[in-house]
Amino acid sequence: MVSKVYFTKEITPESLNRVFDALNAPLWGKVGVKISSGEPGGHNYLHPELIGSLVRRLKGTIIECCTAYGGQRQDPKLHWKAIEEHGFKAMAPCDIMDEFGEMDLPVENGFHLKKDIVGAHFADYDSVLVLSHFKGHAMGGFGGALKNISIGIASTRGKVNIHSAGKITDPDKLWDNLPPQDDFLESMADACQAVIAYKGARNMVYINVANRLSVDCDCDSHPAEPEMADLGIFASLDPVALDQACYDAVLNARDPGKAALIERMNSRHGIHTVEAAARHGLGSREYEICPLD
Repeated sequence: MVSKVYFTKEITPESLNRVFDALNAPLWGKVGVKISSGEPGGHNYLHPELIGSLVRRLKGTIIECCTAYGGQRQDPKLHWKAIEEHGFKAMAPCDIMDEFGEMDLPVENGFHLKKDIVGAHFADYDSVLVLSHFKGHAMGGFGGALKNISIGIASTRGKVNIHSAGKITDPDKLWDNLPPQDDFLESMADACQAVIAYKGARNMVYINVANRLSVDCDCDSHPAEPEMADLGIFASLDPVALDQACYDAVLNARDPGKAALIERMNSRHGIHTVEAAARHGLGSREYEICPLD
């Protein structure tokens, strides 16, 4: 199967709406918009000025979960402060989904996980726009749609469960229980399988904004400055094809500044999350770019 990935070089509120329309997949009911709210101190997260028009049009609620590391967003009170300071609370309703509890989602035929632990409020949403900032990541190599629905929708304990390949859920013990790298990446794919099976593939759509292409994630309070230029906005109904297309776009860019991001992605074997998600049947690594410019 060859999946369609829509693309525009223009990164504006108008082009974000246009690429969503190209998907021809209207979201319904109570719509969650999964973003990263960004660690205080960083500034590479997707800003309200860019995403606000689409979020308001969908009558969407910004959905997030707390982190598993010692940053400010591990504490819900401080996470709310970051959400407000970054302008999301003024833009749309917001929900820290694990603030008041969590729930288990079964993983069918997982590589490592038997369950994915997500914020309890994830059950409240009928459909989800997975709106991701594509960039590098210190542990995963890169972050896009698959990371946003695995680590991103997992609760604090759920994040630890993924990072440890199902060994533990205690954040205080995380750094002493890190598994082989590919086990972690495969566990992210396991979590994706659980989320998509629970919500239904037809009720989820995916957009990656490839701007501010730092080697570091938005969870980093002091991310490295990007060394390559912005690429554009990519969108698909297939998260595997979407992340593969963004990865390939970095590799194929005519930009000498891409070397740092390629090193970060490949040194962590980041593409293996895509490979594992494809093995779970979550999408196709074969895609067709459909330009909108």
